[in-house]
Amino acid sequence: MAAGLAGALALTACSGGGDSKDDSTSGPTGSAAPTATGATTGAASASDALQGSWLATTDGKAVALVITGKQAGLFATGGSVCNGAAGEESGMRMIHLTCTDGSKNRATGMVDSVDETSMKVTWSGGLRVETYTKAEGGQLPSGLPTAGLGS
Repeated sequence: MAAGLAGALALTACSGGGDSKDDSTSGPTGSAAPTATGATTGAASASDALQGSWLATTDGKAVALVITGKQAGLFATGGSVCNGAAGEESGMRMIHLTCTDGSKNRATGMVDSVDETSMKVTWSGGLRVETYTKAEGGQLPSGLPTAGLGS
């Protein structure tokens, strides 16, 4: 099971370029021009609160949302596997995902609130609001979907 989860997490790493060139073109498009010190530091600290493994139960299904750096991955029992990005946009914390099953329920989410133990996300798809709890010790539970990964 751990190998399957590792494979699923590896999928989230494949979605972005991952090199320093991405940072120069993916900054926010606000009215202030980014500087070498101020704007970059502020944006990084604003999205730091999103970092980690988050768990929810929606419609009787376990949902795990993992955010590392600017990358996000979501796994739900029943086979949903999604990957994308998370971070600050125009002063809002946003999550953008693409799911392998074509679902749009969690395509775009706005983080309404986040603290050390919980995060509330409003999704633009059919789900509306999900409340996540931060995973203890950064560990995800066993039993997350691995169907269709690797092999």
